Formats: sequence, C-alpha cells, structure tokens
Amino acid sequence: MDSPVITVTEGQIRGYRRKNLDEEEFYAFLGIPYAKPPVGDLRFKAPEPVEKWEHIKDATKDGPPSYQWDDIEKKVVGSEDCLHLCVYTKTLPSEEASLKPVMVVLVSVNYRLGFLGFLHFDDTSLNVYGNAALKDQQLALKWVQKNIHKFNGDRNNVTIFGESAGSASVHYHVLSPSSKNLFHKAILQSGSTFGPLSRSKSQNVGLQLGQIVDENVKTEKEALKVLQKLTGKEVYETQQKFIAKYGRQLNIGPKIEKPNDSAIITALPQDLVVKGHYNKVPLLFGFNSMEGILFGIYQQKELKKGLKPDYFNIDRYVHPHMEIGLNDPKRELIKEKIRKFYFTENTVETANYLMVTDCNYIAPVVGIAKLHAKTQPEPVYLYRMSLDAGLNFLKRSNSGFDHIPGVCHADDLGYLFQMPLESLNMHRGEKEIKAIRRFVKLWTNFAKHGNPTPKGNDFNLTWNPVNEEEVSYLDIGEELTIKSNPEPERLKLWKEIFQLSTYTQYYLQ
Repeated sequence: MDSPVITVTEGQIRGYRRKNLDEEEFYAFLGIPYAKPPVGDLRFKAPEPVEKWEHIKDATKDGPPSYQWDDIEKKVVGSEDCLHLCVYTKTLPSEEASLKPVMVVLVSVNYRLGFLGFLHFDDTSLNVYGNAALKDQQLALKWVQKNIHKFNGDRNNVTIFGESAGSASVHYHVLSPSSKNLFHKAILQSGSTFGPLSRSKSQNVGLQLGQIVDENVKTEKEALKVLQKLTGKEVYETQQKFIAKYGRQLNIGPKIEKPNDSAIITALPQDLVVKGHYNKVPLLFGFNSMEGILFGIYQQKELKKGLKPDYFNIDRYVHPHMEIGLNDPKRELIKEKIRKFYFTENTVETANYLMVTDCNYIAPVVGIAKLHAKTQPEPVYLYRMSLDAGLNFLKRSNSGFDHIPGVCHADDLGYLFQMPLESLNMHRGEKEIKAIRRFVKLWTNFAKHGNPTPKGNDFNLTWNPVNEEEVSYLDIGEELTIKSNPEPERLKLWKEIFQLSTYTQYYLQ
C-alpha cells in the first residue's frame, strides 16, 4: 500500500510511505486539517472544528506553520491557515489488529504562535480571552480521540510531550480541567508553567498592539477592528514592531483567563498543583545541563545586529512570578544573592549561562517535579541531559559555542527528531546513533508503560520516581547513570530566593 487512503471523521486522506533511521518503512499522513482556518472573525479566538470534505485530501505534504522567523532560511515563513497535524504509523488496521500507544503512533501538531495564538482583550464582549494556541492543541487532542484508531493508535493511551514552550504547553494541559481525559501521560522537556517566560501578566496588550497600527485607536473594540483588517503576515510584522517598542518584558504567552466556555486555565498554576487540582497522570520532567548557552546565542545575534548586550542586568533574573516590584527592597536582596553566588568565581559569560540555566530551567523544573510528586499518586520521573555530541541541535547549529562545556537548551531535539544535518552543522556517528536509540526507547517505554525503565528493560537499570525524601534522576550522558539531588548548592540558593515571595514559596519546597 504505497499510497494508503484512510477515512477519518471529516473525510478521506491519502498518505505515503517513508523510511526511518533503520530503513524500516512507515506511513506518513501530513497536513491534515483539524480546525477551520482561524482567519477573519476567528482570528485570535478559540478554534472551531474543521468542516467535512468530499474528495480525497492529499496528505503527502506538510501544512504551513504559523507565521514565524525561519533561522535556517533567514526569512519569515508560514500562514494563518496553519491548524494542521501529521500522523506517523508503522502499521494500519488492515495489517495489524493491536492498537499502539499514541506516541509510538506519532502525532505532531501545528498551532498558532505569537499574538495570533496568545492575544487577549480584557473586554469580554469581544470574545478574545487569550490562549487560542493552547485551545488549538486541545482541539487537536480531541481529533486524536476521534480518529487515531484509524491509524492503529490507542485513544486510551495517549502521551503528550513537548520541549521548551511546548513543554509549558503540556503542563497547562496537565493543569487544565477542560483537557481531562484527552491524554494519559506527559513528558515535559526543559519547561513548565513555573518557568519565568511561561505566562503573560501584561495588561492592555491588545490595545497597545492596535495602537501600533493606528495611533488613534482608543478602545479594545477599535483595536480588534483594526487588527482584523490586517493580513496574517501584517499581524506578525506588527508583533515585531511591538517587541521593538516595548521589549520582551511584555511576554507574549499564556495567561490566566477570566471564566469562559473555552477556558484552559482560570487559576494560578502553583495553586492548582499545591491543592492537587489537576489531571493526575504519570509525568516525566527533564532539563539540559547548561540550558543557558541559549543566552550566549541570543547575545551573539544582538552583536551581529549592532546591539550591545547587557551582561550585568541581574534584574532579568528576579523571577517575574515572584511579583516583586522594582522598588521593593527584596529585589536588591535577591540581586545581591545572585551577584555573590554567580559572579564571585565565574567569568561574566559563564555566570550568565549558569543564571539562565538555573533561574529559567533547573529550579522551576525540579521544583515542579517535587511538587507533583508530593500531590499525586502517579509516578514523577526526572532526567538531566549531559550528553554533548554531534546531534546537540542548538549548540552545533550556532558557531562559537563548542568550547563551552554542557548541553544547550533544545539540544535534546536532535536525538528525537530527524533534522537536516549538514545545514545545521550536525554529525551522526556511532555515538549519536546509540544515543538516539536510548532516547527513543526511554520515551516510548514511558508512553507504553508509564515507566521509562520497566521490569526487564534493555538498559538493566531502575529509574526510580521522585519522592519527598529524594530527588532521584537519570543522567543521560554517554552512559545512563542513576543519581540523586541535582545541583544541590545552586538549588539551595533558588530555594532561599523563592521563599521571599508568597507567590513562589512552593517552587522549591
């Protein structure tokens, strides 16, 4: 069956065959629409299910992503009509009766980004509550529940997983009452709702965005009207002007919504976790050993633009969730603690890499893993990636960072997904292939069993869940090693810092 045709709820689709790393064949169905194009009156709003189609739809080409900057092509790519998903499966129902966990049958989802996915207005009559991107993801999960058995996927064994902002998205679904029963396990790579960039608290952003288009705009209703008239690409360009004017401190991202029929989250994440009010499923959290190399990559790009990076701006490391004002004496206390800890014995470069790693990733990830372990009976696993090899995605694809020890943010992706190796300066040899097999086996074991190292596993090791007494974790390096209590001195500092605010006092209990 070289061009298989599958009938899903909405109509028929034609896929094709591909080969994996081991030259084994699998079926791919690409660019499957799961929602109406979010254009016109649907822009910025919750998605609506796609309408049925009559003819066989070609599913052999990827659908376009949401508007974004392509760092490889060095240009803006995408479309507003981006709500598509892809399904990859080794077998179809006609070939094998047994259903596979969803992740072994892989589904990848395109959703709206930036203001197209996260703009909100305070005026509830406008029906733009925010979190449209998370609602896109949720609608895709509903599509999976309706259709995945047609691809030999088990709707009762769905694992959601994501990295960075995708990981924070996964965590929002773990916390969302409206995502209940749409998935059964979750993997969160380098991100959670406790991360400093995981939530927008900005007010009047919609009004400010409208005023960039027309300075005479006075109300949110006028702003929405102005923004609805733009093309999707013009909305993206307006977003870039907004960032240039206001900086990134007005974070474009998820928000706590006012109650509404499509709401994802209406309460603070930390309150939901502390009270145990969330979807309790097996969880797998992780971080990379030097995520903050990402800071150096951003600084390098600023230098190329002729900008002068501010290496000594410690204000950025006062975690925004702490809600500590610019004139609050606690802010100076926090900055002094950070200054003494990181700058006393490190170069300025290393100090910044460590601060980004700890503030943005390790402290929030370890903190949320411990809190979930305390408030749910299902297992919570933790890993640390220390493997520095040829498929470390961001580190290899940006020159000038090979001399820095450690694993950069997003470096794990090169071991889970195929990438254009030559254009990204990546290399795949025996060491990398061994690492790919380990990553894939650990992740799919978790998807199948809710345990990455089930009894009789190929690794001959037991990866224990986190508990209140011990933070056990798997170090994924050239070898797999069970360890406990990562970065104790660094996390001790952040525990002291988080204790200074009632909003973050639970972050590293």
